[in-house]
Amino acid sequence: MYERDYALTRTIKGLDVQTAAEKVRAALAEEGFGVLTEIDVRQTLKEKLGLDRRPYLILGACNPKLAHQALEAEPPIGVLLPCNVTVFEDENGDTVVQAINPKTMFGMIGNEAVQPLANEVGQRLARVLEKL
Repeated sequence: MYERDYALTRTIKGLDVQTAAEKVRAALAEEGFGVLTEIDVRQTLKEKLGLDRRPYLILGACNPKLAHQALEAEPPIGVLLPCNVTVFEDENGDTVVQAINPKTMFGMIGNEAVQPLANEVGQRLARVLEKL
């Protein structure tokens, strides 16, 4: 239902968003990523707009070595960093984890030097989702 060409997607039944996010953080660490930012969309919308919604987290993941290589090859690529990973509850109560698909996003740039990095980041993020 949430499959998109710009995102790698995994739906998990029977696991709440917070527990899934903990597993995502651990899997990201195993692949050399740290989480630089975390946005609790549910909490933010409640505080700022008084809205209630299902749990939704955005994790900003970064592999420093790969980010450095990407910035060296294409300095403006920073607008696409860090690699966002979302963890949210869908309308069925299942947890959906999505990671940006760097092949699609970096493909927009038109710089062949970043394609090997996009491939490597994509493989690492795919392994993160497989570990869940």
